[in-house]
Amino acid sequence: MKRGRKAKDVDEYISWYPGEVGERLEKVRRTARKVAPRAAETISYDIPTITVDGRSMLYFAAFADHLSIYPAPRGAPEFADELEQYAGGKGTLQVPHDQPVPYDLIERIARHHLARIEAAKKAPAKKSAAGNPNAPKPQRPRAPK
Repeated sequence: MKRGRKAKDVDEYISWYPGEVGERLEKVRRTARKVAPRAAETISYDIPTITVDGRSMLYFAAFADHLSIYPAPRGAPEFADELEQYAGGKGTLQVPHDQPVPYDLIERIARHHLARIEAAKKAPAKKSAAGNPNAPKPQRPRAPK
């Protein structure tokens, strides 16, 4: 991010990075949107964010020497070998500007997160005990004998 500035939208954010970095950001954006064509875009945590049904699916950002994609599912076995090749924290994929961007990997990461969002939508909502007629009734404290 440009220090001290906040983008009003994803277009503005990408416009701050002319040339190859901006092209890479735009292609990351298109890759995520290909996975979720009806997704929305916003700026969250001061970086571009792709959302589905109000839930964040993928964040991406440019830095001086790399692009970052969040969250990287480093704990998922199907991604372990590939993500091991890239620097980044527990949930970050960092791609140095002098290396090719793994758009196919980013697409699979986006699909992974979209599937998690879809699964969460289908899961039954958790009910509190107060709203559940089958929940055990609280016991009254007994007076000491």
